[in-house]
Amino acid sequence: MEPKWLTWAKQLQSIAQAGLTYSKDVYDLERFELIRNISTEILSEYTDTDKTVIKDLFANETGYATPKVDIRAVVFRDNKILMVRENTDGEWSLPGGWGDIGLTPGEVAVKEVKEESGFDVRSVKLMGVCDKKCHPHPPSPYHVYKIFIQCEIIGGQPKEGLETSAVGFFEEHQLPPLSNARNTESQINWVFKHLHNPQEPVYFD
Repeated sequence: MEPKWLTWAKQLQSIAQAGLTYSKDVYDLERFELIRNISTEILSEYTDTDKTVIKDLFANETGYATPKVDIRAVVFRDNKILMVRENTDGEWSLPGGWGDIGLTPGEVAVKEVKEESGFDVRSVKLMGVCDKKCHPHPPSPYHVYKIFIQCEIIGGQPKEGLETSAVGFFEEHQLPPLSNARNTESQINWVFKHLHNPQEPVYFD
C-alpha cells in the first residue's frame, strides 16, 4: 500500500547510509552522499517537507540501515479497547512508542501504558507484527515494523501523560478519530478479533 516513490526513496537512503558507513574511497563516499541527497529531494517533493528537515532525519542514522520498531499495547476492559489522545495531532491511538534499548517488547508495552494512560498492566500475548508499508498509514521516512502486544490491567487509574491529553475505552464500532500514523482502523479491527476469539493466530506482515 506504500507509494512506489516512498519505497524508492527509502531504498536509496538505505543504500546511501550503508555506503557512507562502510566505504573508504573518497569518490565512493561522494557518490553515496549524492544518492542520499536524491532520496531527500524525492521525499521533499512529494511530502512538502523542507529538505533540511528530511536530511536531519536521515543524518541521525548511521551504520547498516534496519527498520525501526514501534510497539503498541492492546488493553481491553468490558469489551472496550484502551486508547489515548495524542498531544501531537489531537487524535487517538493505542498506548505505545519506539522500542527502547535494554527493554523487551513486553516491557516497553507495560512502560508505555503506564506513562500514557496511568494504568499498571502486564503483557500476556503477542497479537501481531506488521510492516507499516503494508497498511494505510501516511507516508513516513522510516521503514517501521509494528508490534502489537495484548496486556491486562492489574492496577492504576486513568491519567494522561506528558504526550497524551485524555484516556478512554471505546467499543469496536464506536472508535474515536484515529491517529493513523500510529494505528489504523483495520489494525484496531483485527486486534478485536483476538478479543472475540482467543485462538486467533498471530498476524504478520
